[in-house]
Amino acid sequence: MFDLVVDCFHLRVNMFDMSAETKIDLLIVGGGINGAGIARDAAGRGLSVMLVEQDDLASHTSSASTKLIHGGLRYLEYGEFRLVREALIERERLWGMAPHIIWPLRFVLPQTQSPRPAWMVRLGLFLYDHLGGRKRLPGTKTIALERSACGAGLAPRAGKAFVYSDCWVEDSRLVVLNARDASERGAIVRTRTRLVSARREGEHWIATIESGDDGAAGHGTSEVHARVLVNAGGPWVADVLQRAGNSRNDRGVRLIKGSHLVLPRLYEGDHAFMLQNPDRRIVFVIPYEGEFSLVGTTDEPWTGAPGRAEISADETRYLLDTVNRYFARAVAADDVVWSYAGIRPLYDDKAANASAVTRDYVLDLDAPDGAPPMLSIFGGKITTYRKLAEHAMAQLARFFPAATGAWTAGATLPGGDFLDFDAYLAELAQARPAIPAAVLRRLVRAYGTDVATLVPAGASLADLGEDLGGGLTTREVDHLRTREWARTAEDILYRRSKLGLHVPAGTAARVDAYLASATGAGAAA
Repeated sequence: MFDLVVDCFHLRVNMFDMSAETKIDLLIVGGGINGAGIARDAAGRGLSVMLVEQDDLASHTSSASTKLIHGGLRYLEYGEFRLVREALIERERLWGMAPHIIWPLRFVLPQTQSPRPAWMVRLGLFLYDHLGGRKRLPGTKTIALERSACGAGLAPRAGKAFVYSDCWVEDSRLVVLNARDASERGAIVRTRTRLVSARREGEHWIATIESGDDGAAGHGTSEVHARVLVNAGGPWVADVLQRAGNSRNDRGVRLIKGSHLVLPRLYEGDHAFMLQNPDRRIVFVIPYEGEFSLVGTTDEPWTGAPGRAEISADETRYLLDTVNRYFARAVAADDVVWSYAGIRPLYDDKAANASAVTRDYVLDLDAPDGAPPMLSIFGGKITTYRKLAEHAMAQLARFFPAATGAWTAGATLPGGDFLDFDAYLAELAQARPAIPAAVLRRLVRAYGTDVATLVPAGASLADLGEDLGGGLTTREVDHLRTREWARTAEDILYRRSKLGLHVPAGTAARVDAYLASATGAGAAA
């Protein structure tokens, strides 16, 4: 009965939105990390906001990252000091905002096969430690691999290595939590909704949007009047410009594909590795989902139209060769558990080498006299999304003089309002003794303090509904459906979570069947 009431409430809210959305301040096109971050920032300043995403939130580039909140040590080699400093400052800030989905990670950087001299690497790490005002993360140290547990699994286990700090992030959840915070502050978030066209008319953009089925608003086209159009289309940024009838071409986007492999766990320990290859490119090997190692990334030019990318045979071979160069355990293509690839929409700085293309962002404001402005986002990286959004709003401030100022620095994301993960987990577990520790830990890692509502005190596993496979219950699915815009099993198993790597065969079909029945029941009500 509770779930039915929730469905009715969300349906009523979306029906209200449909009548109220014709005139808004900001129409944001693109539901990746930059679009969601700008929506959150703008909604918190008191602006009326609509975000439209043609697929699911974070369904492309923003869920295909290496999942690191980091300064980008290798960018120092290309002189990207401003970008690295900004990212390093954001690193600890984001960790404090979302400690359930972001946490520290130590990286081991072996010098045994390094194409760079040790003094150069150590100098880079010195800058890395001091450039961004590091406060909570431990600094760099030097170890002898043969005498440290960090050398386990390497071949040969000898020589010197440096150990430094960065952070891990559940990237697609970071996008969803920004969208949730935006929604809770009044923004309208429409997934499975694409921009068909947009034109300037007087002081507004007149945009036609087309909805497939976002779970509440149904199918069809509608018209939106917006004072400002924000193009956060990522790989589709040029496509959005065309749909907006924009002939300006001052900026360019360069599409670079990055691919990753998931392999059975290669070594023991909670640390990651940063491996240097003879071509001077680097590859990360990171503990992943308990049972696996994540290996990536590659840098390949993408010359086709934007779309879903897959790893190539050459990329697979490159990553496997890197692992085999460093680790005692030999791996082959048959060992690959899963792979994913994404297209990074980098700002085209005309660099000859794909690995050297800047990861910095460029904001292009097109504001003809007397006409409504359009802000297009080129480039960027997940670590700097919050600062990018703040800079975007600074560029738009003159169009909204009544809007309030910057506010997101230190403002926690949904579920992130606690200080110590282990202490909070212990507090929850004490009031929920019937919930297995591993289950509760996974839920807190995903939802933070929202778990207190998702799993009430004194609840048992039976109270969470049917287990659809691998510990995914109908109560959790209802939460993802009604509060996080999940519409398919893929949304849930590979973006809201990585349970797809753990669940038994048939789980995806069961989740899709449940979603269809639950959505149908809500619409009928």
